[in-house]
Amino acid sequence: MEVTRREALGLFGVTAAWGLLQPGLGSAWASMQAPDTWHHGSSLFGDLKYGPDFQHFDYVNPQAPKGGRVRFQALGAFDSLNPFTYKGRPATAIVYAFDALTMPSMDEPSTSYGLIAEAIKFPADFSQVTYRLRKEARFHDGQPVTPADVIFSMEAIKKGLPQYAAYYRNVVRGEQTDDNEVTFFFDQKGNRELPNITGQLIVLSKHWWEGKDASGNQRDITTTSLEPPLGNGAYRFERMNVGRSIVMKRVEDYWAKDLPVNRGTNNFDEIVQEYFLDPAVAFEAFKADQYDWRTENSARNWATGYNFPAAQRGDVVREEFKFDNPAPMQAFAFNTRRPKFADARVRLAFNYAFDFEWANRTLFYGQYKRPDSYFAGSELASSGLPQGKELALLEPLREQVPPQVFTEPYSNPVNATPAQQRENLRKAMMLLNEAGWTFDKGALKNAAGEVLSVEFLLDDPALERVVLAYVQSLKRLGINATIRTVDTAQYQARVNTFDFDVITHIWAQSLSPGNEQRTYWGSAAADEPGSDNVVGIKNPAIDTLIDKVIYAESREDLVAACRALDRVLLWNHYVVPQWYSPLTRTARWDRFGHPEIIPKYQTGFPTVWWYDAEKAAKIGGQG
Repeated sequence: MEVTRREALGLFGVTAAWGLLQPGLGSAWASMQAPDTWHHGSSLFGDLKYGPDFQHFDYVNPQAPKGGRVRFQALGAFDSLNPFTYKGRPATAIVYAFDALTMPSMDEPSTSYGLIAEAIKFPADFSQVTYRLRKEARFHDGQPVTPADVIFSMEAIKKGLPQYAAYYRNVVRGEQTDDNEVTFFFDQKGNRELPNITGQLIVLSKHWWEGKDASGNQRDITTTSLEPPLGNGAYRFERMNVGRSIVMKRVEDYWAKDLPVNRGTNNFDEIVQEYFLDPAVAFEAFKADQYDWRTENSARNWATGYNFPAAQRGDVVREEFKFDNPAPMQAFAFNTRRPKFADARVRLAFNYAFDFEWANRTLFYGQYKRPDSYFAGSELASSGLPQGKELALLEPLREQVPPQVFTEPYSNPVNATPAQQRENLRKAMMLLNEAGWTFDKGALKNAAGEVLSVEFLLDDPALERVVLAYVQSLKRLGINATIRTVDTAQYQARVNTFDFDVITHIWAQSLSPGNEQRTYWGSAAADEPGSDNVVGIKNPAIDTLIDKVIYAESREDLVAACRALDRVLLWNHYVVPQWYSPLTRTARWDRFGHPEIIPKYQTGFPTVWWYDAEKAAKIGGQG
């Protein structure tokens, strides 16, 4: 499974060890759910699909067999088993060892049900939230999960991960308010999302983290370590080959295995994460049956790479899925902390120079679309001119946002013909001239005589073929453009410290955005090492609109706020949008079964799938 660190932690991303955790997943209960009353689950949009006595989710097979193993790939290597710090390169599969307070539903937007917490309540002003913990909740050493563990977890993970610090910055303290209850208090009222996103909190063992390791050294959650952390989830650490593979084993006496939220899930005896140095090697390893499942991100592979014998025999199954989530924004992201990218005209010039149409036609086999929104393919995407509630939100910010926000629908430049390519390069040069860059002896220079140079920092050699063509277009404008491809460790270290000109970055969104928008675009996150505000945005208008998203009191208000935020982000030209596929392309060795109903928002693999011994026998053993 290819996941980033934040996705593996269940924050902001699409896939997590225990299912689907999307940005802003929680938000508040619907208005018909009485405040300050215990509930077994929560939903933003209306009644819960599953009642207090539900037996299992509809998208599982409650009689799914247990057994077998599943193998995923990861790129690069790992040097740590501590995923709760931005330092180092953690083996992300370790998160299968942990449970959160609540479990998200994969077939309801913005809905979750109790896991470690059996019930939750909060007052009408959303100023705090209380969780009642299950008395049977246990860590793998047999110790009970306590309110002290929950409070410690909030404090420790906020300390170790900048994303958490921003996501939960309004959580000012936690207190034990009864024998098995913990209450989180907020520094504001009316933030409808806070009461439930705290339910996404992974619960750590206070006594383990505050203890010492086998060598007598004090454990520190902010540092890297190869000591397997104590968990409480469906899997525990089994073994590893440092940097190359990690094996997680299902816990036979897992305390929560019979809870309704877990029936029909966690079916594999072993989860194996295999590491490969680069995507080309990883694909060859898949063809050689060195791992079982891949989400295919290469259009070329998808179009031409699956003609190997196992795929021709049907031993490898290719399948495309269409889900209801917004498409992620994948883009060339500028580091606006550097003065040469501070002018939006310069950034827009780079967009005019990017020939998406050529790349899609020549390199991508026509499989991609170009994102024209940070919420593409959903009702949250802006379109046309702002009207109604969206216009009302933008009007007070008129002097702080680009004038085009009010006068022109956003669209990316189109380079479908040679004439359009020439015209777009002319527009790019005009913008650069307006921003103070002039062509002198074959190079663009500013008034101080500095040459406009840009380094594209990559960690995936497969991107080079796209960027090389882009570099040639930029050089025609007199821009000294270069490419540097580094290993995953160096790349992550440079991104964490904002030591780059331009990178490729992906921002995943959900149907219910919320506090994670602060980590993406908020001023407070711009200087936090390791934050997702890689662009370095410090824009008061955007901060205002983020708050409008977070404090939306209805679905209609949320949609309007997201569209307004989308429009302002687009017209500031912080990125050059790249491409996306409306389909999720997957390939797997045919050893697995799945429920009749696939969840609406993700494949559910491996959470609700299982090892099919009969299928496996037909194609032979693994690896």
